[in-house]
Amino acid sequence: MSPDVTSSPAAGPHGPGRPPSPREAPSPREGAVRAIERELTAFARRARAKAAELHPGLTLVAFSMLDLMVERGGCRGADLAAHFMLDKSTVSRQVGALEWLGLLVRETDPDDHRGQILRPSAAGLRAVREAQERRSLAFAERFTDWDDADLERLAGYLERYNATGRRG
Repeated sequence: MSPDVTSSPAAGPHGPGRPPSPREAPSPREGAVRAIERELTAFARRARAKAAELHPGLTLVAFSMLDLMVERGGCRGADLAAHFMLDKSTVSRQVGALEWLGLLVRETDPDDHRGQILRPSAAGLRAVREAQERRSLAFAERFTDWDDADLERLAGYLERYNATGRRG
């Protein structure tokens, strides 16, 4: 009686002498999505490190909130939570840190005296302006060798990507 080579442990499930097939290569789309994920993760890590350079006690989230307050001229905590898709407790902690650092002030909302408008302080405005200048210089340096058409395409793709995230 000859042994059944296909079920023999030495032969494995793929038959005698046939090694297991390597994991199938990702499709071009899957490969592109993996590359995007990897590159956006690297971008986020650099952004967090840059935020820490601005102020040792400032997180990327807190700086992003301050940046939005400057852009909008002030906003409510609920606006920050909705924009950044964060819970109110996270916003409260970040706002508290910004206030403690002297980077924001609270004002009574003229439309709803129970609410507050969060605005950057003079120090907060300076911090955001200085960061924007450094960011602009860093991006200009990175994009020195890019032509205008490539920059426009990247800008359009990022806008589309971020708009999709806001919808869903």
